[in-house]
This record gives sequence, C-alpha cells and structure tokens, in this order.
Amino acid sequence: MPLALLALAIGAFGIGTTEFVIMGLLPEVARDFGVSIPAAGWLVTGYALGVVAGAPVMTVLGTKISRKRMLMLLMCLFIAGNVLSAVAPAFGVMLAGRVVASLAHGAFFGIGSVVAAGLVAADKKAGAIAMMFTGLTVANVVGVPLGTFVGQAAGWRVTFGLVAALGVVGLAGIARLVPDLPKQEGVRLRNELAAFTNIQVLLAMAMTVLGFGGVFAAITYIAPMTTHVTGFADTSVTWLLVLFGLGMVGGNLVGGKYADRALMPMLYAALGALAVVLALFTLTAHNKTAAAVTITLIGALGFATVAPLQKRVLDQAHGAPTLASAVNIGAFNLGNALSAWLGGLVIAAGFGYTAPNWVGAALAASALVLAVVSSALERRGSAAGAVAAEAVPAEEGSSSSIPISGRSAQIR
Repeated sequence: MPLALLALAIGAFGIGTTEFVIMGLLPEVARDFGVSIPAAGWLVTGYALGVVAGAPVMTVLGTKISRKRMLMLLMCLFIAGNVLSAVAPAFGVMLAGRVVASLAHGAFFGIGSVVAAGLVAADKKAGAIAMMFTGLTVANVVGVPLGTFVGQAAGWRVTFGLVAALGVVGLAGIARLVPDLPKQEGVRLRNELAAFTNIQVLLAMAMTVLGFGGVFAAITYIAPMTTHVTGFADTSVTWLLVLFGLGMVGGNLVGGKYADRALMPMLYAALGALAVVLALFTLTAHNKTAAAVTITLIGALGFATVAPLQKRVLDQAHGAPTLASAVNIGAFNLGNALSAWLGGLVIAAGFGYTAPNWVGAALAASALVLAVVSSALERRGSAAGAVAAEAVPAEEGSSSSIPISGRSAQIR
C-alpha cells in the first residue's frame, strides 16, 4: 500500500478521536461551563449535524481545486475547529468549534476515499479505502480512551489541543506523501449532481443509513444496557468500548479485503450476520461474557460494511464520484442520529434497555433487503443491455445471420 494511505489514515485517526472523545468528557465540559449534561449533549448532536450538512457543501466548494489541496484545506479547518474548542471562553464558542471541525469530516472521508481508490489497482480499491478508515477505527481503540484519560487527568482543553496537534501531523503527511493527482477532465458540478439520479447510488446510501444505523441503535445505549441489565460496573464501560473498537478494526480490514473479491456477497454476509447478532444481543445482554463477545461482533460486522458500501457508491457514481462519496459519509452520521432517536423512543415507551437491539436488528435487516433489491435491479439492467446489443443488427435493416449457441438464426 502507498505511504500516502498512511497520511490519510493519520488524518482519519484525528477526526475519529475528536468525534467520539467528547462523549467521555461531557461531565467535565458541562461542569466547567455551568450547563446541564443534556445541554452539553449538543456538542455531540451539533457535530453530527455538521457532518451531514458539511459533506456536500465542502465537497461542492472544492470542485474547482485539486483533491490534494482540498484535503489540506479540510485539515486546516479541522485544526482550527479543535483549537477553537480548546480555548473556548464560553459554551457557545465551544459548540461553534465543534461545528467548524465537523465541516471537514464528511468531505475528508469522501474525497479521501476517491484519492485512496485512485492510488491502487482496480482489484485493491476497497482495501485501500479500508486502510484509510483504519485510522478511524483505531481512534476508538487508542485515541478515544487515551483522550478521555488525559481530559479527566489534565483537563478537557488539553485533549482538544492534542487533537489539533494530530491534525497538524495529518496535514504535514498529506502535503508530503499524497500525490497531486490531476483533476479528472470533463467533471463538473452538474456531473457530480447527476450521480444522485442513479437509483443504485441512492440504494447504496440507503443501505449505509440503515446498516450502520443498526450498529448505533445498540451502541448508543451500551452504558445503561450493560450496567443495568448485564451487571457490569460503570468503570467497565470503557473497556467494553475498547472491545467494540477492536471489532471495528478487524471488521474494517476484513470487509475491505473481501469486498475487492466479491462486494455484494460480502454485504449480504455482513448485514445478515449483523441483524442476527443484534437480535441475539437482547438475550446475551444478560450474561457478562456473552455480552462482551456480542459487542465485539457488532463492531466487527458493522464496520465490515463500511468499505464495501463506500466502494459501491464510487462504482455506481463512476466518472463523478467525489460528491456522492462525501454524501455517503454524511449518510453514516444520519443513520447514527436516526437509530439513536429510535432507540430512545423504545426505551421511553417502557420496553427496556435491550429494546434498541431489536430496532438495530430491524434496520440491518432492512439494509439487507435493499442490497438484494439493488443486485436484482443491476442484473436486470445488465440483461436488458445484453438483449439490446444483440438486437442492433436487426435494426439496421437487411437480414443477417448471427450465431446463437453454435447455430445460425435468421433475423429479418
């Protein structure tokens, strides 16, 4: 794999750390600014909404410059947002810093996916995308726990200062290692927008929302579920999240590897297994060992879909994939927000802390159905194209003899 992928992975590591570390530091931030925990929660919600909105906007703004230069500008935006969060004198400024940093998230992963895929041979594209996303998954194993520890010991401002420094390292790596690939000729904004008229692109994005949404329906409520139902101590939630992160790392690498060999079968297997494991979590949540194994599997199966889904969008939006790729990153965050909301609804309705697992299973199963529909439509389109190609000589007028299965058929 090219060293340029390492630079992209470092940037992804920083982005993944800043996205999730705030969850472990909410009490400290709320106390320092004198706001409630629910109010401080807007630092999470605001970031997610910024990703959804920023992905298409920043990608469109970057259509006039090279992808390398846009990646560098996005890292500068990421650094600025985290510095602003680190020195924020008031909660509103902190929230603004979170939103500024989030604007870089979707476009970085969207454009980065296109760049990563362009650095390798056609049969290694999903693996290259997965390698970049490894930075995001490792952030959940190393960056988030370490950032939480530093924030609790030395202050949350130090954590965000260190994340900004990670951004500087990522920026330097991109400047030094990522080749300045020439812009693809003939690609305009209208071409990028035209990708959204392709039903296969829309289906892939819907699979992203539902499939990864299934993961967050359960993981959003892992703390109350494992402490109230499983019987773990509050301090155990951190290492349970580390197990989830380890699962993400392994699933991401496996998904990228096998998606290059058989993309849709990989999606069938991952989404189907994810739906089953999420459903089983309602039972395994009552046993500590079984719950720990299940949480690891959810991370693995959930992230085994990321590189395949991202590559599916790139394949179907061929010729103008950048905007579609970035919007698909926003779709991951949209799925997170939707599933967390639905999970909260079933808990509030009195179905218990394990009820979100059923929501997640239903979402993952729905994504599997869309994958089957997508493949069926693709096969039907290929068959129709083949029939049309065979019929071309008949449209040209005179009779001709065309070999079919070793015989000659007269067409008039």
